[in-house]
Amino acid sequence: MTTREACDAGYERRIIARMVTASLRAAVRFVCIANLGYFFVEFGVALAISSVALFADSIDFLEDASVNLLILLALGWSMLARARVGMVLAGLLLVPGLATLWMAWNKFLSPVPPAAVSLSLTALGAMAVNFVCSLVLARYREHGGSLAKAAFLSARNDVIANAAIIVAGVLTAYFSSAWPDLVTGIGIAALNAGAAREVWEAARNEHREASA
Repeated sequence: MTTREACDAGYERRIIARMVTASLRAAVRFVCIANLGYFFVEFGVALAISSVALFADSIDFLEDASVNLLILLALGWSMLARARVGMVLAGLLLVPGLATLWMAWNKFLSPVPPAAVSLSLTALGAMAVNFVCSLVLARYREHGGSLAKAAFLSARNDVIANAAIIVAGVLTAYFSSAWPDLVTGIGIAALNAGAAREVWEAARNEHREASA
């Protein structure tokens, strides 16, 4: 390859990288607005029916909105700075899990089952929002670094969590028990912990490459 060809190839790579960044920025902005909007819906229902799972999931929506806002701000930063932000995001992904455990403990002390129909319908709406967000972010999960990976994993895990909440609603209606809600909440905590580990590993690898 000649010097001119190498320069042209480098220029093309920079152009493609800028296009990917601009496209990712638009996707993250959409996901941020969608998460913030549904947070208010789910949080209100969670308080009204005293659901651990919905409360934890609504906090997760707020956390996702915050994460995506941070990603939006960090997209123009250097690779090293983005890697450091990715490490911070790994910690933030643990917040919903901790909130879930706290709510689960309080529910354990007062095991009153939530309204099953409201629980399932609200979770169905949440799953629809998160499914659309995960589709929007899926194309960037392998090429956008730890930040895009964090956003995608968060949306994907939320779809799984919402499906579990719907099942919990059905079981709550059948058994008239608070345990499905409790077990689902603990499962959401474990799911977020796994996502935090994946994001941390991706960010650490980026940090190592950028430092080298």
